Amino acid sequence: MSEIKVRFAPSPTGFMHIGNTRTALFNWLLAKKLGGKFMLRIDDTDFARSKKEYEDAMRESLKWLGFDWCEEARQSARFERYDALRDKLIAEGRIYPCYDTPEELQIKRKRAMAKGEAPIYDRQALRYTPEDIAKFEAEGRKPHYRFKLNAGTIEWEDIVRGHCQYEAEKLSDPIIIREDGSYLYHFPSCVDDSDFGITHIVRGEDHVTNTAAQIQMFEAIGGKVPTFAHLPLLTGVEGKLSKRLGSLGVRELKAEGVEALAICSFLAKLGTSDAIEPYYSLDELAESLDFAKLGRSQPKFDEEELKHFNTKFVRSMPYNIVKGHVEVSEEFWNEVRPNLNVVDDIKMWADICHKEVTPVMEDKALTDLAAAVLPAEPWNENTFNEWLNVVKQQSGKKGKELFHPIRKALTALDNGPELKTLLPLIGYDKALKRLKGQKA
Repeated sequence: MSEIKVRFAPSPTGFMHIGNTRTALFNWLLAKKLGGKFMLRIDDTDFARSKKEYEDAMRESLKWLGFDWCEEARQSARFERYDALRDKLIAEGRIYPCYDTPEELQIKRKRAMAKGEAPIYDRQALRYTPEDIAKFEAEGRKPHYRFKLNAGTIEWEDIVRGHCQYEAEKLSDPIIIREDGSYLYHFPSCVDDSDFGITHIVRGEDHVTNTAAQIQMFEAIGGKVPTFAHLPLLTGVEGKLSKRLGSLGVRELKAEGVEALAICSFLAKLGTSDAIEPYYSLDELAESLDFAKLGRSQPKFDEEELKHFNTKFVRSMPYNIVKGHVEVSEEFWNEVRPNLNVVDDIKMWADICHKEVTPVMEDKALTDLAAAVLPAEPWNENTFNEWLNVVKQQSGKKGKELFHPIRKALTALDNGPELKTLLPLIGYDKALKRLKGQKA
């Protein structure tokens, strides 16, 4: 068996969103599980919309997610190769020029649909006479180019969808070159996949019809047809692809404290028969990959569900994952993590417990009483409630009147972590000083 090689081929025309993050993930996991290679290909043939800032952000996101790549290519550097194969296929009659205007094509589509026929291109361009072409040129028309599909059945075994079959006669010859000479997605992608030895193509199911045409393109250029896996597309909770879902990026999730491995764990199991559970290693996640467990229905992606999952992920996260990113000991991390929503919350806990706090004295008489009845260490999880009950009985105060002045003295904050968890971490000496209004 030849070595597995996959590719992730983003267009740098926007920031990396959750949909193409999922595509990159499944490609990377497949390569990892089968001991293959993961290649990055930048599809930057759209000069008007491609931007370096998008490419830089995409690379940063891939690295943050933990997806390393062994090889890289850029389509804008390969036009000579595409042009050479284009000229060869034009000479062989597999690529042909068309002078139809967008308006003419629209009229043809409407006429076909009115007759109950499939709105496929009628190949009128193959019947042009030299006089027709001369007339079009005189009018200033520039041709676009189509790839001619050979009649017959196009079929393949899809890893996700099973047996797929199309009759070429029922498909339009795809446009592969625009009037301005620029290439559309189909042809350069096939050339690259063939030249770089891509064995498996994992992408969204919106490419299924493209695949039928591209199989003939692979054959026309003498390339080996890869194995395909078409993933069901994500939808929003309302059942369609929302604008938010289409633009929700890795950068936004990272900024909101969502962990890279939480994103990967969530996306890898969404829409599968496996439970969505935290994985703290990409290698372990790769071992669990099984395309047979992918359902055929479109999985619903809920941003809030991901964030709730991230909280679960953080609250059971082993210290070795955060070591070097947080300035706390393993003991402190294990004590506090059940109370965190995002990893950065640990900083507030560490500052309250370890750094000097200037207490805010809201009710000095109450906090003096609290200091006087503060029990000696050792403390346990019951200490705070037992102590607070004593203060309550002796002061006659309850609710916010009781609780808030003690919180302000101990933490100088209006809100924050639960005091019953904080108190043992602050310790007797610091707590006593703060209750008395002293910096500690």
